[in-house]
Amino acid sequence: MSEELNNQNSVEPQVEAPANVPTTESAPQAETQSAAPVEQTSTEPAPEPIPAAEPAPQPQVIVQQERGFAHYVGFALLCVLCIAFYFMPGIALTFAISLIPGISLGAIAAWTFSAIFSIIAWVIFKLKIKGFKKSFYFYIGLCVLVFILLTVIEVLTEETNVFSRIFSMLCGAGA
Repeated sequence: MSEELNNQNSVEPQVEAPANVPTTESAPQAETQSAAPVEQTSTEPAPEPIPAAEPAPQPQVIVQQERGFAHYVGFALLCVLCIAFYFMPGIALTFAISLIPGISLGAIAAWTFSAIFSIIAWVIFKLKIKGFKKSFYFYIGLCVLVFILLTVIEVLTEETNVFSRIFSMLCGAGA
């Protein structure tokens, strides 16, 4: 039975060619080739069709301006002012202590006492007021109140020069 199948597979039916088309004989197929045709598959994925209604997304170009020296100086000044504002209650207390005759503070001592007094003031607010956010707002309120008080003293007493003396105390220029 298998011989009959092999004979059927090896015999090819003859097809009549039209009269005006020249016929060419093809080379006989090798016997090792199977009768069923092998389907070739490509390893590349088929490209997905792009809908015509949606345009392709364009890349975004971000242009960043180069910052100059003034930008960095302004940022540094802003940082110093924020630190000074946070330490405002301690700075005011240290300034009041430095007004006592016979007490002279250097810059390191003034900053150290200002930081210690400010942290103590913040801890008192933290312990008395429940919640970090609420105590932080009250401490910022205290800083604003002290700043307003120092500004009022500066304006009302023309000879005191509060802010210039605080600045000279924090820079180490003893009065």
